[in-house]
Amino acid sequence: MTAAAPLRLGTRASQLALTQSSHVADALTAATGVPVELVHVSTYGDRSMEAITQLGGTGVFVAALREALLRGEVDLAVHSYKDLPTAPAPGLTLAAVPPREDARDALVARDGLTLGELPAGARVGTGAPRRMAQLRALGLGLDVVPIRGNVDTRMARALGPDADLDAVVLARAGLARIDRLAAVTEVLDPLQVLPAPAQGALAVECRTEDSRVRELLAVLEDPATRACVAAERAVLAALEAGCSAPVAASAELAEDEHGAAELYLRASVTAIDGSDGIRGSLTGPAVEAEALGRQLAAELLDRGAAALMATPR
Repeated sequence: MTAAAPLRLGTRASQLALTQSSHVADALTAATGVPVELVHVSTYGDRSMEAITQLGGTGVFVAALREALLRGEVDLAVHSYKDLPTAPAPGLTLAAVPPREDARDALVARDGLTLGELPAGARVGTGAPRRMAQLRALGLGLDVVPIRGNVDTRMARALGPDADLDAVVLARAGLARIDRLAAVTEVLDPLQVLPAPAQGALAVECRTEDSRVRELLAVLEDPATRACVAAERAVLAALEAGCSAPVAASAELAEDEHGAAELYLRASVTAIDGSDGIRGSLTGPAVEAEALGRQLAAELLDRGAAALMATPR
């Protein structure tokens, strides 16, 4: 009997992307017996050191992987879900959403300091406008500055011998995946800094026409994660915003008194200078995840979210 041909998994070449892709490849092989080989795909977002907002925001790390899929050069691709545009990609299917890592943000600071212990004027770096806006809105007098680079490069800005910052804020999920949690000085409470929609989640895509790969990837699916992410990204889509907008959303699942899955959704929009912000929340059936996201977005828009997102940067 001929062994199954390896599946080709397209991935960015950064340490975090390779680690995430390797986890997916290993899980897929363990569940199906089908070997998976990684294929490195270079993206413009990886090659450029411009800020995300200057690069064009959402999709800057995704386009090259999707093009490789559509050309048949790879059979599947793994993305950080929060990097995906909210609009579907013609010819491609989001075949699996694996179990999610902790979605919260994490502080890596000099001298083991927490956010509240940083002195006024402390320089804090982050690559996300959402984090910049929320950190400024805390009123701690921090000097929040934009940074780029991989996880270790960013951490070195606060901890290395040539450190020029007092702290950096990163996604806890990425630090966990590459075994850097020991450097975290505080995991940030979502009441202070609400995570990005889909933060901590992965998205596994393949060609819509490739029924074999779609069926194989189904073993990786986590329905709870997909429901939460669907609600969070519905907020983003209804606000017509992308990953470079100061929009945050976080969903959690629980059971109602009848044992049915219930979803609790929070979202916020914050002016990039931190001068104002709007938060809202609602609860509803998990089967209506996307509708709940649209409903919460409509509430935020009614309360002036569009004006906050348009605040000059």
